[in-house]
Amino acid sequence: MPRSVSRGVVALLLSCALLLTATACNDDAQSASGAATPTASASFEQQKLAKTRFVANAGLAAGATYQWIVKPYRAGKFKKGADGRTFALVKAGLAGAFTYNRLKAAVNNAKGDPLLSKAVAPLSAGIESLKDLGTKLRKGEVGDADVGAFENVINSVKDAGRSAGAEVVDKVPSTSELGG
Repeated sequence: MPRSVSRGVVALLLSCALLLTATACNDDAQSASGAATPTASASFEQQKLAKTRFVANAGLAAGATYQWIVKPYRAGKFKKGADGRTFALVKAGLAGAFTYNRLKAAVNNAKGDPLLSKAVAPLSAGIESLKDLGTKLRKGEVGDADVGAFENVINSVKDAGRSAGAEVVDKVPSTSELGG
């Protein structure tokens, strides 16, 4: 008899979980359709969070660029015959793709803050120019101009953030964050 009671309890718990999930999904659908209206404090918090997210994403992009692209390039790790060249190039390629991704996210975050969006808007073309440099780095076809492009875009994003009151500080992501 205890076995049938435990099965009943499990069935009851699963039913409740499904009911709560369905109710939560229904609430999300209603709020997405426009039934809920945002308040003034919600829009203020969105702008505040937009600036914070911009700083976090731009900081990760700047840290990855410096740690895995600029620093190894200056140390000569990308030159033919250099010790650990292949590994450095693979990491640089991942860092290039990661940097591009985080900069795109930072530009999207900047859209939530009027001052920041005006400061970052002219940088979209420069960020787009980085799109294929990750692959170029991975293949070992990198030169001064490519590394300089990363540095210039990162410095421009930092300057735009500084002018809008969002100081960007380099934050080096872990190697696992690059691949994820």
